[in-house]
Amino acid sequence: MTLPLNPAFAATEPPPVMEARRWIAGVSFPADQPLINVSQAAPVDSPPLSLRQALAEAALNDPQAHLYGPVLGLTALREEIAAQWSASYGGSVSPSQVAITQGCNQAFCTVMATLAGAGDEVILPTPWYFNHKMWLDMAAVRTVPLDTGPTLIPSAEAAARLVTDRTRAIVLVSPNNPGGVEYPAETLAAFRDLCRARGLALIVDETYRDFDSRSGAPHDLFADPDWADTLIQLYSFSKAYRLTGHRVGAIVASEARLAEVEKFLDTVAICPSQLGQIGALWGMRNLGQWVAGERDEILARRAAMVEGFKSLPDWTLLGCGAYFAYVEHPFAMASDVLCKRLVTEASLLMLPGTMFQPEGSEAGKRQIRIAFANVDTKGIAEVIRRLAAFRP
Repeated sequence: MTLPLNPAFAATEPPPVMEARRWIAGVSFPADQPLINVSQAAPVDSPPLSLRQALAEAALNDPQAHLYGPVLGLTALREEIAAQWSASYGGSVSPSQVAITQGCNQAFCTVMATLAGAGDEVILPTPWYFNHKMWLDMAAVRTVPLDTGPTLIPSAEAAARLVTDRTRAIVLVSPNNPGGVEYPAETLAAFRDLCRARGLALIVDETYRDFDSRSGAPHDLFADPDWADTLIQLYSFSKAYRLTGHRVGAIVASEARLAEVEKFLDTVAICPSQLGQIGALWGMRNLGQWVAGERDEILARRAAMVEGFKSLPDWTLLGCGAYFAYVEHPFAMASDVLCKRLVTEASLLMLPGTMFQPEGSEAGKRQIRIAFANVDTKGIAEVIRRLAAFRP
């Protein structure tokens, strides 16, 4: 006897990173050509020693670290985010407009659960972050793809033509996953104006804001005194502080929205991880210089990737930034077929564009995402060498 299955889940594709891991199961890689895994955008190194010591101290000596905390997160962490965001974005964010979540994926799911229900529509630029698409599918919310073309920069004018009476939100990710591009401030402002005019939520996922190559604020959305009537920002502590396993993210939104968010979070998680929040707060207060060094290293790897693709004239580097290079391959085969062959023939694991585009997308068949955050400049040179040597 088969138990019932929610049809929306049955229609949702499996997690792409898990699928890619199955490609390397049981594969033996040559000693002179070990696997280079550029499939996942997550740091694999531990947090710096000082942060680990702060976590250990809290685990040993802070009884509150092991108890339930506030549903919307520790007051001190919400206050720190509000203060730093107000300063860095040149606007006004209050602690009551900040909520802490179990990672940024939960932040997205939470916000979308308050915005859209079955049969509603949400506009996602393509290539999209697959977990965003997966949540919408599981919630029976229709994903409306917004093609970004060869620049990977979405157009508010093009988005306006996709808005219907069922549209509830537009989602932007900058620096972009998977495209790597950094959206210009004027692009974000144009989307803000569109969403405000149409009564939509503008969700801006800034998981990779700490690795933006630009100096100063990447946009002035928070400088708008009425930002909370339209904007919802998402953030992750996983990348900047290597806290992936502690699951700490944030939502910045209106107090009215967070009152609805609280319902969801209390039902799903009750409260965010106390230790994770303690680590995030300690990092924000003490690791500014260390994070700046991490940013410099990522920017150096980005430069190495850009330079490397100059030696691959048949390939096209569509976007490169934060943790990602998004490329177009030159071969007469779909990218999912190519990526499986690269595993066995070049010892490279990367994700095909078919995982980031609508089913049947011709663009997705030509595209590949390379996540280079865990590959140093020497490793990047080896990735380029292997791509150059590959013969289909």
